[in-house]
Amino acid sequence: MEEYWNPMVPELSVTDFTRSMQFYCDVLGFSIRNQRDNPHFAYLVYGQVHIMLEEIHAQGWNTADLTYPLGRGVNFQIELEDITPVYERLVAANCTLFRSISDTWYDTGAMLSGQREFLVQDPDGYLLRFSQYLGEKRK
Repeated sequence: MEEYWNPMVPELSVTDFTRSMQFYCDVLGFSIRNQRDNPHFAYLVYGQVHIMLEEIHAQGWNTADLTYPLGRGVNFQIELEDITPVYERLVAANCTLFRSISDTWYDTGAMLSGQREFLVQDPDGYLLRFSQYLGEKRK
């Protein structure tokens, strides 16, 4: 039986639901698991990655005024087997990357753990970090 929810699923407040859906589905490649109106809401999936989008509305769970860029101080790491197709779709759509694709090796003690990654902001400024595991190597 498929697990319906991931243990943690971020729900992002968005200013323009249609524009956000175009970015997440048409450009990034997410698919719609379910969607509703009033307020506009969608539960999106990309493999094992789950995310929710909800258009900002008066009854939303907002703790302060929301101003661009939203999500300041956080980035959402999205690990995929291969980030190249997403990267190529972003480039083809003329999206500005926050950080271009590069390989980074992180010190984990006795080993170095590698990932290929790039960062992009969504239409509301949320920072998305797409990463691909490269394995480990000795220091």
